Amino acid sequence: MLVHPGFDPVAFSLGPVAVRWYGLLWLAGFGMAWWLGRRRIAAGLAPVSREQFDDLVFAAALGAIVGGRLGYVIFYKPGYYLAHPFEILYLWQGGMSFHGGFLGVLVAVAIYARRERLDWWRLMDFVAPLVPLGLAAGRLGNFINGELWGRPTDLPWGMVFPAAGPEPRHPSQLYQAAGEGLALFALLWWFSSRPRPRAHVSALFLLGYGVLRFAAEFAREPDAFLGLLAFGLTMGQWLSLPMIAAGAAIFLWSRRRA
Repeated sequence: MLVHPGFDPVAFSLGPVAVRWYGLLWLAGFGMAWWLGRRRIAAGLAPVSREQFDDLVFAAALGAIVGGRLGYVIFYKPGYYLAHPFEILYLWQGGMSFHGGFLGVLVAVAIYARRERLDWWRLMDFVAPLVPLGLAAGRLGNFINGELWGRPTDLPWGMVFPAAGPEPRHPSQLYQAAGEGLALFALLWWFSSRPRPRAHVSALFLLGYGVLRFAAEFAREPDAFLGLLAFGLTMGQWLSLPMIAAGAAIFLWSRRRA
């Protein structure tokens, strides 16, 4: 049995401002995406120039933050935030949704593609492999915070999270960092290293993330204020099912067009 190290979630303080590891890891995720994108541009495997890419990263980051917060508000706690609307702005209190952030990025990239007259599917195929390492960084932030822990387990690597009680639990944050982060990155980076039919890479991202997130949710403790939903599935699983279906449909559609 392991015990969570009890990291201090605050990396350092600048006067009254506390800089948290979670925020730093988010920044690191965008930094890795920027570096990887620059590599692809240098290799001639990108539909944008360096200058366009810098603007695209800013737009995607804004879409991820706004969409992630609104997704959490709408998908997880609509009643609470309807009664406390100003708290939607309290980002420092936590509460972000990947699925909302994903939708925010889609919208941001669509707006940018239209403004620059770029092919949206080609742009998304370029962006998709840049995302998973940022997802891994975010899950490491959850682990440092000792939040979003897993369900009880008797496996040797079960970990006691002090805020969750004395039972050993799955370190599901690390499962997700490894699956939706590292494994998905390796798959997408390899798959996109050769020319592929339009929308194939995007479809693989949807399928890969959806399946890996759906599987990881079996080890993750459901949100206490939601619990298990219909058919014993979590909110994360229900939100992942449309991604899986969309990924399969887009892959078949793209293959037929190719």
